[in-house]
Amino acid sequence: MLNVQDYLREKCALIDSRLERLLPSAEESPTSVHQAMRYSVFAGGKRLRPILTLAACELVGEMKEDFLDVACALEMIHTYSLIHDDLPCMDDDDFRRGKPSLHKAFTVGIAVLAGDALHALAFEILAAKAPLALVVEVAQAIGSRGMIGGQVLDLESEGKELTPHQVEYIHQHKTAFLIRTAVRAGAICGGAEEKQLAALTLYGERVGLAFQIIDDILDVRGSYEDLGKEVGADQAREKATYPKVFGLEDSREMAEKLIQEAKDSLVPFGPDTHVLSKIADFVVQRMG
Repeated sequence: MLNVQDYLREKCALIDSRLERLLPSAEESPTSVHQAMRYSVFAGGKRLRPILTLAACELVGEMKEDFLDVACALEMIHTYSLIHDDLPCMDDDDFRRGKPSLHKAFTVGIAVLAGDALHALAFEILAAKAPLALVVEVAQAIGSRGMIGGQVLDLESEGKELTPHQVEYIHQHKTAFLIRTAVRAGAICGGAEEKQLAALTLYGERVGLAFQIIDDILDVRGSYEDLGKEVGADQAREKATYPKVFGLEDSREMAEKLIQEAKDSLVPFGPDTHVLSKIADFVVQRMG
């Protein structure tokens, strides 16, 4: 029987090994930015997005080395977004994954450039290894109609009262869209049929939204060990979060319902979905 922790560790090791080869050496000039890129990429993290890419690919087809590169490119994009999210002009977080944020460990200027460099490298890899339609989809998922759009509303909503619809918009765009795209990337690379792709898209949407809701909950009732940074930052900045709008218990119920819907979307695949189902369980178990 599958042990999800063993599976996650195995895939993390595979992804980290490939990232080591894809990233410029810390000794390559300009060394400061290459060291900074590596500092953030290898600062820890669950590697959820690339693991979902690999798991979806394995469900519908055969995993190839090119697809591993696609998964790693998505992790670079995620890392770049975190670097910029921590900047003083954004969320101004001093810690990320239990270590000083990149702009604290290096400088604000190098942090901006390291994020930009990871973004560029990710698309260099995607252009070389992914179908063109997928490259376009990734760009859309992280642009002004996707992740960046969610971040814009997140910034502009601080200290304001938002509707439930607006809060859902922020969470879907700033977090769920990239997670959904990571799942779809694996399905597309694996040659998923139309119905399979639709089912996995729904899975990615539900897991992605649940993941951000759970992050909101952990910011209220979690610990430094859970988040890798100080708890209560969202409350201090008066951010629009699910617990703020719906309350803790209702938020928890929403996350659990989303995870169940994600698992239900896998039913058409039969018994071979245990990996993605276990990953969904792992996401909700973060709440404790």
